[in-house]
Amino acid sequence: MRRLTAMAAILLAFGILLALPTAGATAFTQRGEQGEIRTLVGRVLDDREQPLQKAIVYLKNTRNLAIKTYISEPDGTFRFSGLAPNIDYEVYAEHEGSRSDTKTLSGFDSRRQVNVTLKIKGK
Repeated sequence: MRRLTAMAAILLAFGILLALPTAGATAFTQRGEQGEIRTLVGRVLDDREQPLQKAIVYLKNTRNLAIKTYISEPDGTFRFSGLAPNIDYEVYAEHEGSRSDTKTLSGFDSRRQVNVTLKIKGK
């Protein structure tokens, strides 16, 4: 009985050792097929096409609902880097109580850098 249990434990350990390299290779292949990390850049503009400084730009990961924010630069620009290639994101901006439309960055979009313009209408 002990011999059978010991043999089963050895076979189980050997099976796990064989499966680990295969799992790692599969994860690497999927990451490579999906592309590398993405960057979202853009500008926040008012209804007269002028850049809005200090607008709050929100980026929402639709998979885990995590939200990142960025305060726009004096020229209205913003930047989010290190975005996963296979996740959808929603982005919008707010400034002095007004809000832009929400735009979606699709996980199917294969561009490494995506440029978005967010327009906020005046009150």
